[in-house]
Amino acid sequence: MKHELILSSPPVLRDFLTYSETIRGKSSKSVEEYYLDLQTFFRYLLKTRGLVPPGTEFEKISIDCVDGKLLSTVTISDLYAFIVYCKNDRGNNAATRARKTSTLRIFFKYLTSQIHLLEVNPAELLEAPKVKSGLPRHLTLEDSLELLSSVEGNNRERDYCILTLFLNCGMRLSELCGLDLTDIRPDGTMRLLGKGNKERIVYLNDACTAALASYLAVRPNEGVNANDKNALFISRNKRRISNKTVQHLVKSYLEKAGLGGQGFSTHKLRHTAATLMYQHGNVDIRVLKDILGHANLGTTQIYTHISDMQIKRAIDSNPLSEVKAKPKQKKNEENESG
Repeated sequence: MKHELILSSPPVLRDFLTYSETIRGKSSKSVEEYYLDLQTFFRYLLKTRGLVPPGTEFEKISIDCVDGKLLSTVTISDLYAFIVYCKNDRGNNAATRARKTSTLRIFFKYLTSQIHLLEVNPAELLEAPKVKSGLPRHLTLEDSLELLSSVEGNNRERDYCILTLFLNCGMRLSELCGLDLTDIRPDGTMRLLGKGNKERIVYLNDACTAALASYLAVRPNEGVNANDKNALFISRNKRRISNKTVQHLVKSYLEKAGLGGQGFSTHKLRHTAATLMYQHGNVDIRVLKDILGHANLGTTQIYTHISDMQIKRAIDSNPLSEVKAKPKQKKNEENESG
């Protein structure tokens, strides 16, 4: 998270954000989401309590005055009213409202159980909006092969290596961009730094090893920015490749492969790797959990549901799937016809 955001926060929020990042090991992105969610809630609270000058734009409301005294007046009714405000006035969908609900629950639990600033937790019974659980989109095996075949141009070796690692290792975008040369180890493994700075080791298959060798043979060494000399993937500006650059190149190759406009992205390549491993490699779900770096098995089990849906579609595609027995005629109808 940007350090200036923490420093500019009121003490009660600053301490919570610091605790979340240092003690709970939350990623900078997660901590920044906490900040934005709570900033919105604090502004809403100050506005509804009449603690800001009339006519003040919502986005310009200062939250500097938020303290334990104000937060001790918050009730569960205030929290539900805030969630309704997020839906009706801010147009937040169910997933966004569910995230905000989670943030509130974590924050108020911290205030009551961790630092004992509050005696009563108003968010203890706060329920989150129901979110439809859609199955993650992924490329088929044929799509994946077509995507790899579409790679060309001046950065062919680099781009091919990036796509190969995505499709074989199931890594996150941030994990790929954060790779250093020293993360590729002599024993055929790769070190990844995932969410919350959690480290995991992934084994490299033949395709990954070959792609890495081809790229390393042409990787720029001269003129690379001093701070990025150890970065694995280098941009045309001789710096560590950025998330935005990788997202752009993946989108370009998806379009070139005829897969554009279907909602695919770098994260969908992670889903693709997991799905292909589970469906074609008979990988145990617990092993897949470790490969993907999931914190709990429940997150990984979505890929078993993908397989179940494919089985259902296969059965539904049977040409006899809609053939039903003719209704049995009544006896009096049979006698009349005789």
